[in-house]
Amino acid sequence: MTNALEDAVSDFGRHLRAERDVSPHTLRAYLGDLADLCAYAAVASVTDPAELDVSLLRAWLARQHALGRSRATLARRTAAVRMFTRHLHRCGLLRDDPGLLLGTPKRQRDLPSVLTQDDAARLLDTMDVQGPLGLRDLAVLEVLYGAGVRVSELCGLDVDDLDTGRRTIRVLGKGGRERSVPVGEPAVRAVHDWLRAGRPELATEDSGPALFLGARGGRLHPTSARRIVHARIAEVGQVPDLSPHGLRHSAATHLLEGGADLRSVQEILGHASLQTTQIYTHVSAERLKQVHRQAHPRGTRPE
Repeated sequence: MTNALEDAVSDFGRHLRAERDVSPHTLRAYLGDLADLCAYAAVASVTDPAELDVSLLRAWLARQHALGRSRATLARRTAAVRMFTRHLHRCGLLRDDPGLLLGTPKRQRDLPSVLTQDDAARLLDTMDVQGPLGLRDLAVLEVLYGAGVRVSELCGLDVDDLDTGRRTIRVLGKGGRERSVPVGEPAVRAVHDWLRAGRPELATEDSGPALFLGARGGRLHPTSARRIVHARIAEVGQVPDLSPHGLRHSAATHLLEGGADLRSVQEILGHASLQTTQIYTHVSAERLKQVHRQAHPRGTRPE
C-alpha cells in the first residue's frame, strides 16, 4: 500500500537537492528525521500529508524528548519538519502550515574544548615533517588553525586558492558562499614547502588542482584530514585530543583573546549569523574579568 506521506518526503528530498543546495550531511540528517516522523505517523494511522497537524507534530517531538534526544537534535528535527510542512503547504498538499505553530527548542551552546596558545605552539612547532606526508600534515594543521577553516573547506581548496603575496586563501563555504581568509606567515610557509617538496611526490594524473592530497594522490578526504589531526596531536602528548573543528574553535578563541572584535571573527569563520559566533563571547568576557581583577583598584584579587 502506497504511503503518500513517505512519497512526499522523497519529493521533498529532491527539492532540497535541486533547489536548496543543502550539504549532503544536512540532507541525510533531514531525511532521516522525516523518516522517523513518517514511522511515528504510521502508528497513528496517518499516511497522508494532508492529515499532518500540529498535535501530531508536537507529540512526535515530545516522544523525541522522552527518548533523551539532545537539544541540538530536537532543534534540528524541528527545523526539518518546519521546512517540510512549508514545502507541503506551498505545493498545495496542506491547507495550513502546522510547522508555524511549533516552538524552537533552545540549543545549549557550550564552547568545545580548545587548545591553549602554548599547546598550539607546541603542536605546530615540534611536529615531525619528514617526507611528503610530514610536510602535508604540517600544512594541513597550520591552515586549519591559522585560518580557522572547516575541514570540508580545507579539503576543497585548490592550489591557486592561496595568494601568497596577499597571504589570503579563497574559501568556498556553506551554501556556496565564497570568502577570502587571511593566513599567517607560518601557514603560508608550510603550504609553500608542501607545494615545493611534498605535493610533487604524491601527485598523479588524477590529482587535478587539489591543494591537499591523500597518500594515493587523490584529493584529501575530510575523514583522512580528521585522522591526521588526531594522530598528530597524539604524538605531542599532554595536549587535548581535538578534531579539525576543535582547531577551528581554538583559532576563534585565540583571536578574541588577542583583541579581535566579534564581527571580524564572524567574517573569518564564515558564519552567516553573528549569533553563531557569539558562542565565543564568554571567552573575551573572562579575559576582561581577568584584566579588571588585575588592574582596577576595586578589582577582586586572589589572596
